[in-house]
Amino acid sequence: MKALLRLRLSARRTASKGAFLGALAVSSLLLSGCIAAGIPVAAASMIGKDQIGKRKAKAKPAPQQAMVVPSSPGLAAAPPPPPRPTLDSPAPPGMQFLYGSGEAAALSIQAYQSLYNYLRMEAGFRRTKQEVSSVVLARGSTLAAPHFEECGTKPLAAVFDVDETVLLNLGYEASDALRTGPYEEARWGRWEMSGADQVVTAPGALETISAARREGITIVFNTNRSAINAAGTIAALTNAGLGPVAVGDTLWLKPEGGSSAKDERRWAISQKYCVVALVGDQLGDFSDLFNAEGTTPLTRRNSASQTMTAPLWGSGWFILPNPVYGTALKGSIGEIFPPEKRWTDPTEPPRP
Repeated sequence: MKALLRLRLSARRTASKGAFLGALAVSSLLLSGCIAAGIPVAAASMIGKDQIGKRKAKAKPAPQQAMVVPSSPGLAAAPPPPPRPTLDSPAPPGMQFLYGSGEAAALSIQAYQSLYNYLRMEAGFRRTKQEVSSVVLARGSTLAAPHFEECGTKPLAAVFDVDETVLLNLGYEASDALRTGPYEEARWGRWEMSGADQVVTAPGALETISAARREGITIVFNTNRSAINAAGTIAALTNAGLGPVAVGDTLWLKPEGGSSAKDERRWAISQKYCVVALVGDQLGDFSDLFNAEGTTPLTRRNSASQTMTAPLWGSGWFILPNPVYGTALKGSIGEIFPPEKRWTDPTEPPRP
């Protein structure tokens, strides 16, 4: 692991001057309205689950409860149901951010620009016959002691999640924002089959993926969309300009009745390809170890930032923002904010 990190650090230092000059050139071209071929930037129009189980954590504001007014002594009237949202209703905050804000678009472009620079560097290593390692955690790894396999002559590949990573599901989320009630797996399945023309690519995704392919890097999608609805997923990726894909080679889906864990699929992909980058919007897109049963929010957060895998962020692992749904959206106030970091307004009485 230390050798791998030293190799990546050395490569980054060697390439830093070129990357800086390249960034200045890209910035100049962007300001002049010209975009050089091969440098991925987001299209101007690109401003606005994967894991089926993850959508149950969708962040929606809790409806206000109406005051209970007794209709007679000892008998309380049931509160009325919350009003159904309309197009004039505020969208849930997570949706406002991810699908409507310039900030989310900028974060997406930033991640994809960093990814492209990294992939170009890895392709350069291969061209000069330097040894390249996979960024998929090998079997038997732990987050405290990760292991990676040398690639030999396997072709280079980058593995992407699909939903809210390369595709933004505008059609489904608009419909979901206008309804009340919990997530329904069958409803999401109907979206997979019929919503192929109501998605857009995440800002920067199409340009980066096209540029990576020109560098000779194979693009593989590893998604928890269902294998039953493979035709709908193929259509969505193709319509968005991210195809072609082939099931079992460059498109891996959640098996019918199978697990949403992705490690087994990642290891299968690694049998054929040298995976030099993983891209997703959930920690499970990088390792199932992050989602171990019983893990608290604080422990999970620390596992991403304070273990031996932390140096991989931006250097093999690239994550996109998603405040709308997923495994990140859990935890009580007490679980998220440690006691020693809770401020009390001096003018207010302390809470028990």
